Amino acid sequence: MSACGEPAWGPVHRDIVDLLADHPTDVPAVVDHLTKLQDMLVRLPPLLDSCPLADFNKLYLTITTSVLDGLYADRFVDPVFLSRLDVEFAARYFDALRMWSDASPGTPRAWACLFERMRGPDARPLPSAAAGVNAHINFDLPFALVTTFDHLESEPVNGSDQHRDYLEINKIFADKIPGLRRGYLEQWQLLIDMVNGEIDDWYQGELIQYTRDVAWRNAQRIWRCRHDPHQHERERRRLDDTAAALGRLLLSPLGAFLQ
Repeated sequence: MSACGEPAWGPVHRDIVDLLADHPTDVPAVVDHLTKLQDMLVRLPPLLDSCPLADFNKLYLTITTSVLDGLYADRFVDPVFLSRLDVEFAARYFDALRMWSDASPGTPRAWACLFERMRGPDARPLPSAAAGVNAHINFDLPFALVTTFDHLESEPVNGSDQHRDYLEINKIFADKIPGLRRGYLEQWQLLIDMVNGEIDDWYQGELIQYTRDVAWRNAQRIWRCRHDPHQHERERRRLDDTAAALGRLLLSPLGAFLQ
């Protein structure tokens, strides 16, 4: 339930709750979940097609579909690792959605700042998508990496096959982000984008690569303290607080400068 006592997801609340009751166990199931969730989110009033979470979910669906295509095309050295990471990564997003659906105080603050915008005030599409990427990479990804390596009885080592596959995802972002970003822009913004040439695409690609590099290093840090509950919780709070602060900035009026 929301703060006003209404279901968190309005008229599609039951549909979303029912969808989240199932836990995807492979990448095709993750893509299916994201596709169905997108269909529900764009029906969420009062914003309907401009739902802030739908703006992120669309981006996430596009990237995950490209990862699945890469798995089918034998693009990765260790497909077992990449598949498991994709499932663990998505699970954290779906878990955050479940907690918000139940009005749980355990909802990560990194995600709550975006979920709170479902009923307005309206947030522009690009900052909304960026806030979702921020929560998912800066907060979710390090823990997804740790659970993946723990499950596979391996560890995050620089230069390993798993690390190279992890870096390969940066190329998918670099390929898909320019088209996605322009899809969030209005006509006058597209004119500015044309004047800027490839500069915006370049720096956003560099930002994604840097952010994912930081997530890998944070995963290594968490890995070293994974058996220490107190230290692990300190790391969780640290990453959640940092991502939440950045998310609020992205969704503030300053975030409009992203467009």
